[in-house]
Amino acid sequence: MKIPNHVGFILDGNGRWAQAQGLSRSEGHQAGFENLHELCKYILKKGVKVFSVYAFSTENFKRSKQEVDFLMNLFVKGFKKYEKELNKEDIKIVFSGIRKAPLPKDVLRVIEEVEKSTKDNKSGIFNICINYDSQWEIVDATKKIVEDVQAGKLNAEDINKEVVNSYMYQNLPPIDLLIRTSGENRLSGFMLWQASYAEFYFPSIHFPAFKAEDFDEALEVYNNRDRRFGGINEKKNNS
Repeated sequence: MKIPNHVGFILDGNGRWAQAQGLSRSEGHQAGFENLHELCKYILKKGVKVFSVYAFSTENFKRSKQEVDFLMNLFVKGFKKYEKELNKEDIKIVFSGIRKAPLPKDVLRVIEEVEKSTKDNKSGIFNICINYDSQWEIVDATKKIVEDVQAGKLNAEDINKEVVNSYMYQNLPPIDLLIRTSGENRLSGFMLWQASYAEFYFPSIHFPAFKAEDFDEALEVYNNRDRRFGGINEKKNNS
């Protein structure tokens, strides 16, 4: 079986899952965070080298203060748990979304601690997108490129796809398989640059209920896709 090098995941449906269970939205987020912890370990053990998740967008700050505050506290507790558990698995944890405001200081502090603690791990990368928007990522990368060209650190003639990618929040390989749970068929500003040739998979299941066997099913679908990257599969075309 072909294992994708980089899997992107839009974590959707925590609130709807909770509603269906007669629970609060906060309980849905809690269940989703706990599920992500187990799913991350499983996915990286399958041979995936990079696992990127959309944990919180810049637009999510529009939600109620109660929900946002709960999520921020959940991030602080959860990231510390990820650090402890994933360090044992030799997993490096990085964060995409360098715009600090309006993230609380305790969230920023734990992000710094987790990145520092896991920076030398080699067995895989867990990339958490928080306070993230892909269009802003491209804007921020463009500004850095302009600054370096003006400072003489970079020649405009040398700019190519690889150079631009290195100016993103994290210099990661392209996404091969992108999953969004809960039946929504859109990207919502998630890693647009990195997902340009990704295979999309949109299961109807809500994220807290998405388990290891559901990821295995996604892998089966991925393996049945014909990835041509703009070319032609000569073997298939001539069969």
